[in-house]
Amino acid sequence: MNFQNKKALVCGLARSGQAAAGLLSDLGAKVTAQDLRTNIDWTFDPDSRGISTYLGKNPDAIIGEFDLVVISPGISIYLPFVAKAKAMGIPVWGESELAFRLCPCPVVAITGTNGKTTVTTLVGEILSRHNPKTVVAGNIGVPLTSMVQELSADSIVVAEISSFQLETAVDFRPNVSAVLNMTPDHLDRHKNMETYIEMKSRIFANQRHPDMAVLNYDNEITRAMKPDCRVVWFSEKVVLPVGVYVQDGYICARLRENDAERCITQLEGLNIMTENALAATALALCAGASVEDVAQGLRAFKAVPHRLEHVASIGGVDYYNDSKATNVGAAVKALDSFQRPIVLIAGGSDKDADFAPWVQSFHSKVTNVILIGQTANQIADVCRANGFASYRHADTMQDAVEQAASLAQPGQAVLLSPACASFGMFKDFEDRGEVFRQAVLGLGRVR
Repeated sequence: MNFQNKKALVCGLARSGQAAAGLLSDLGAKVTAQDLRTNIDWTFDPDSRGISTYLGKNPDAIIGEFDLVVISPGISIYLPFVAKAKAMGIPVWGESELAFRLCPCPVVAITGTNGKTTVTTLVGEILSRHNPKTVVAGNIGVPLTSMVQELSADSIVVAEISSFQLETAVDFRPNVSAVLNMTPDHLDRHKNMETYIEMKSRIFANQRHPDMAVLNYDNEITRAMKPDCRVVWFSEKVVLPVGVYVQDGYICARLRENDAERCITQLEGLNIMTENALAATALALCAGASVEDVAQGLRAFKAVPHRLEHVASIGGVDYYNDSKATNVGAAVKALDSFQRPIVLIAGGSDKDADFAPWVQSFHSKVTNVILIGQTANQIADVCRANGFASYRHADTMQDAVEQAASLAQPGQAVLLSPACASFGMFKDFEDRGEVFRQAVLGLGRVR
């Protein structure tokens, strides 16, 4: 689409919406920016960019005035104004679709229920060794629309893509895609697991030869996926004839049947979950990185903020921030990564999750769980139903941290791994993690 003088409506004015509005304005479109809020914290002056605003109300009444509608990931595609636009033949895109159509370079796109941010960050760091013009963007916090005009044909984009962003995918076609894993999540939005899987599968829906899709062989759902392009599997449990796998304590790779096996690096000493390391290795190799780049990147990698991030050691107790664990699958993986007793802080806003598999894992590792947020009573009910009685409630994160500190013994860990979204108590998972961090550091000052 030539955007010059096109009328574009951008709905939702958080980071991605503002970036999309700014980009469309720069491309000559006549932009109207809409949000149900009336007080928008703009990162730029919309008036100076020629952007009109339509605030405090939904766009139903004006939707027919536009040539294009761009919606933020937080806006459901099932809202009436979206259906109305589609019925009128008006394209409805997400910010990622808009950015992709303007992207001049190869794209590595990563989705999945858990591990997206860690793998995206790690792949970006590895590929930066291979190509200094690598950029990391997407759901990771930097909208691709905010940087797409700075890219050139010899750049590489590594993008974290959520299921919400994939709802509006039309022509989105990465050169290399990945679905890291799939467990129930966002069912409050997608309604059922079948729709959630369908949304995730859109990441490779337009891929054809010579595109590549990286999939998790150990996950039953991803193993059943059938992209129309070359598939590169990774597995922590199986030595694959072709793919990336673990053998004798090493990450090994063979991307084609006739390739010699390449041993990348030892698993011991890596600061990353094995599944994530395998996925990142497969993605980086598919995108052209050398074995040496991959090995160096894996060994140099540090934890992503809010993802099993070590905050402090106080009185012989280690405190970890895993606020990014916004679903049950992520929280289970976090517990699996520890070999010592844990005092757990959990709970938040409800996403129609089944907490039973997570709670059932408490008996072997969790000494106490401190519950916060909207789901606290619901999780407590599941604890009782599964014979786990060592739970408490806290009204604030400060209270939760103080209770955890009083319960944890030297040699144990206090882990914030909520298994829930953050809304209601916090702005987002980053805010939740930062509040936890400050509460923990406050303990150190008090003691």
